[in-house]
Amino acid sequence: MSRSPRRQNPPPADPFAAARATIREAGLRCTPARIAVLERLAEAPGPATHAEIAALLAPGAKGGGFGIDKATVYRNLVELTDAGILSRIEVGDHVWRFELRKRGSDGSVAADHPHFVCTECGAVSCLEGVEVTLSPHPEGSGAAAAGRDARRAARRDPRKEAPRAADSRRRIGSVSQVLLKGRCKGCD
Repeated sequence: MSRSPRRQNPPPADPFAAARATIREAGLRCTPARIAVLERLAEAPGPATHAEIAALLAPGAKGGGFGIDKATVYRNLVELTDAGILSRIEVGDHVWRFELRKRGSDGSVAADHPHFVCTECGAVSCLEGVEVTLSPHPEGSGAAAAGRDARRAARRDPRKEAPRAADSRRRIGSVSQVLLKGRCKGCD
């Protein structure tokens, strides 16, 4: 009687394979704390604060905390941001929020996207797929009218220098973050 070859089950898929690959591609060591931080950010509905991530990973946290202290979480958030894996945003409340930087199909980092913060409840959400274009005010409106009036005054008195739109564009350089504020649907 011959034995049939025993069927071997394939090894279970590594649920953290994507996080491991991302960390290694950035040239960082692949530690359990870094994997846990990336996984929690991948599960987050939007940008998350250090306190929110630390609460999920703290010893005894609901849903199976990993026993990672706040300082380790913070250090990993900063290192992952410096490596270009995370984006760090600040919405005016002096609290940094972190989110995974999206990658294109070719592996390149996708362009940053604007964010929306509700002035009523403080919720922060991503506005992916939204492009914000800045353009100068048309003559006769708001800031443009004030600039025009200042230039007229400068012609009468050359010691008064009037700001020009081109000067403002040179002074700004490049925009790294766009933040829109208003009331979310839940608070409207």
